[in-house]
Amino acid sequence: MQIHHTQTLISSPKPFNLIPFSVNKTPKLNVAGLGSRVLKANRGLRSKNRNVICSAADRWSFDDDTKRKRKVVEHVSLIKGKEDLSVEQEKDMLDYLYTTQYQMGGIVSISLGRVAGGNDDKYSHGIYMRFQTKEDLMKFYENQFYVGVLRDHVVPYCHEIINTDFESEVEDDMLSIFRKGEEFNYGVELVLLVEFGKSSLDGPAEDALLALSKLTMDFPSLIVQATIGSNFNISSAEYTHGVVIRFRSTEAFQMFMNSSEYNNMWRSKFQPNVQKHLSVHFSIDPVGTELM
Repeated sequence: MQIHHTQTLISSPKPFNLIPFSVNKTPKLNVAGLGSRVLKANRGLRSKNRNVICSAADRWSFDDDTKRKRKVVEHVSLIKGKEDLSVEQEKDMLDYLYTTQYQMGGIVSISLGRVAGGNDDKYSHGIYMRFQTKEDLMKFYENQFYVGVLRDHVVPYCHEIINTDFESEVEDDMLSIFRKGEEFNYGVELVLLVEFGKSSLDGPAEDALLALSKLTMDFPSLIVQATIGSNFNISSAEYTHGVVIRFRSTEAFQMFMNSSEYNNMWRSKFQPNVQKHLSVHFSIDPVGTELM
């Protein structure tokens, strides 16, 4: 059986690039001689979020207060693939990354694929994983199988990798925590990384994230699940926050990104306070739909 992960989306507007503003470039991790240096960088996870930002689990959820919540840890890895990456090499890289969930404990959900629509930073592939605890995430970074996958099946095919980790919360039921069920089998995964200016962290940043969280809850026909939190991975410290949104379809993604509600929220809440951002999206397809 051949694992089938990705499909390039049709041309669509760049998410979170609809409103032009200055984006400062910063150096990303170069994977030449990656090896243990990546692991050392990722061991330095912050034990606490930035002192002016409260936990996402406390502030950025608009679910019914009567529903039980469960904290989860979101991990995002963005890869800048080599220009001459072949179809076979891409498949090898994604297959090995996908099978990490079967070779180690702690990973409760995973999605990955080829970035669609382009992005200014030229990242070509996105990987999303969910863990139940920060301890599980730390074990993942140090797992020898994962280290081998990076060394043998990822680093040879890419120029740069950036990792971001944040804590959020979801409804305390199996389908929501493990992202299982029919509505998670298809759709579009949107990953947004933002850097808020230092002067905005004490109020405007929280206000912007609350507005985005509430807006995602206002579109249940378009969005399956959204998580938001403070980045605690010092290897990507230039980004202060991460967002992951699962849309039900390509059409749902485009409707939300083109909506006046989203655009007005971005102009008023994010644009005045964000120094830079990185946004990618990729399609989700059922696993195991092709037989060899």
